[in-house]
Amino acid sequence: MKIPQFVLASASVARRRLLKTVGIEPIICPSDFDESQITITEPGELVNTLARCKAETVISQFPSALVMGCDSVLAMNGEIYGKPADAEEAIARWQFMQGNFGDLYTGHVLIDTTKNQSVVKYQVTRVYFGKMSDRAIQAYVATGEPLQCAGAFALEGFGSLFVEKIEGCHSNVIGLSLPLLRQMIGELGYEVTDFWG
Repeated sequence: MKIPQFVLASASVARRRLLKTVGIEPIICPSDFDESQITITEPGELVNTLARCKAETVISQFPSALVMGCDSVLAMNGEIYGKPADAEEAIARWQFMQGNFGDLYTGHVLIDTTKNQSVVKYQVTRVYFGKMSDRAIQAYVATGEPLQCAGAFALEGFGSLFVEKIEGCHSNVIGLSLPLLRQMIGELGYEVTDFWG
């Protein structure tokens, strides 16, 4: 069986790093999909739809590939949060998040362009945030990191200092659930080890 290329339809450095950590060197093909046109309010459905749309915008370029799309949001008290628009929004969000918890949803889609098949799933991880002073919040936002991330924090960066604990898949919070990826690759008839090297 010929193993297709593995394409990541994302510019996320964190997602690429996760894949490389487990031996997958993806072709990076960022999607230019306009997320603002999707207005779904249920977080699982939202991230799955966005992940699928991102992957579908690039599949025509890859006739023999597994194309992966991902999208993450943080849900707290019935509200959905993506990346904050600016530092002011990030500060306000952290003032609300500190001492609280939220559910980090990441939608995953794998489209096998060789077989014309796809698998779509999402993973949820509960994240508990530590109590923070206004000074610490302002210092963290000043690093710029929260502006790049769904939920205004990065578990693999400075943000790890302000997360008390997580319940569920660790890599999901970084942007891609590795156990879920393994399952999805299996559902398409491959082994994750086929993509090593």
